[in-house]
Amino acid sequence: MTRRRSFPRSRSRPAARPSKGSGRLRIIGGEYRRRLLPVLDSPGLRPTPDRVRETLFNWLATATPGARVLDLFAGTGALGLEALSRGAASALFIERDAQVARALADNLHTLDATERGRVQAGDALAFLAAGPSDSTVFSLVFLDPPFRQDLAAPCCERLEQGWLTPEAWVYLETETALDVRVPANWSLHREVRAGDSTGRLYRRLAQPDE
Repeated sequence: MTRRRSFPRSRSRPAARPSKGSGRLRIIGGEYRRRLLPVLDSPGLRPTPDRVRETLFNWLATATPGARVLDLFAGTGALGLEALSRGAASALFIERDAQVARALADNLHTLDATERGRVQAGDALAFLAAGPSDSTVFSLVFLDPPFRQDLAAPCCERLEQGWLTPEAWVYLETETALDVRVPANWSLHREVRAGDSTGRLYRRLAQPDE
């Protein structure tokens, strides 16, 4: 049964400037709990709100330890960093903006998390289109594409091309008005609304040949 929660407005999108005082990211739980990390002053760059992250990782409490995480359209890397703090085995962050990617890499270094976390500067769709290597599959994916660019559906489709473990978790955040279309074998587990955005957590159902 799907449950919905409503919280204050989520992070702004590329058309907006970050508000004053939004230049810090706070890790909520786990090994790096209460650590404050700088956030680059870049248009639209703001961490996912604390309350949304807390709710999401409560849902993922048993799935995060040991997970292999993919954080697409990473931005500040708030979700991937939180996953590392809570025991994820590894996290790969994909971020198109080279300056933002460097800032995220600096924060991984600050946390002494470079052995488990890696940043790759590049386009998320192009990354997925290249296909995974034999050893590159993920059990937890965070997918938060820019709004109104029709990126959610193609990313979901490409994730099904060998990127996911049989019963992977996928968190997808989009504008609330979007009619989300995901692969038929993804089951909606929970959803949370924050301002003009809605986050949906899906559980992938293994295919017969997996």
